[in-house]
Order: sequence, then C-alpha cells, then structure tokens
Amino acid sequence: MSQTAIGFIPEPLTLPLDRILPSRKTPEGLHTSRKFKQITASMEAVGLIEPLSVGKADKATGTHILLDGHMRLLALRQLGYVDAPCLIATDDESYTYNNRINRISSIQEHHMLRHAASRPNGWPRR
Repeated sequence: MSQTAIGFIPEPLTLPLDRILPSRKTPEGLHTSRKFKQITASMEAVGLIEPLSVGKADKATGTHILLDGHMRLLALRQLGYVDAPCLIATDDESYTYNNRINRISSIQEHHMLRHAASRPNGWPRR
C-alpha cells in the first residue's frame, strides 16, 4: 500500500514579507471591511495564529506565491511585521488550494481565537 504524500512541509518557515507575492488582486474596500478589522485586532491582541500558506520559492527570484492568507498578509504589513511563519506547499497547489478550505462559522472562529489566546506558547507577537 502506498503512503499519501504530505501537502505541506510540517514545520513552518519564517519568511520575509517582501518575499511573498499575492496570487490575486486585493478587492476594493478590503482595508475598511469588518473581517479585515477583526483580523488586525486579533493580531494586535494575540499575534498571528495561523501561518500563511505559500508555494515553493521561485529559483530565479527567491519569492513565494501566496496560496492562502491574503488578508492576513495585508494585516501583517499594516501592523509593521517584517516576516511571518509560513507553511510551504510540497507541490503546485495554487490552482486548487482555496477549493479545499473549510470555512468556519463566526462562533467557531470565536472559540478558536479564545483557545489560541489562552495558550502560553502561541505564535510570538512582533
């Protein structure tokens, strides 16, 4: 029986934000949206909870294409972060990655954030 390949390198790697390129354009008004404000407030309070998901580095430029975490990347930049923990995809998932994400309800997100805030060893703040 063959073993299923891992989709991401298990340990996050800290990457400079200027080496991460978004894979899509930012929608108009995103910075003033309620969701974006929630994300920045959460990051100010407890730091980054979920690493960004990126593809392998481009051999010529050393940049990574962002697969998931566009709002988190914008919030990190707005808050003055210079780097962030990232999960590196082991193959080209840029086409299908967002279709595999399970979105969670607001109450589930609330419980997840409370749990993360109570953890002594969560992601470090700036």
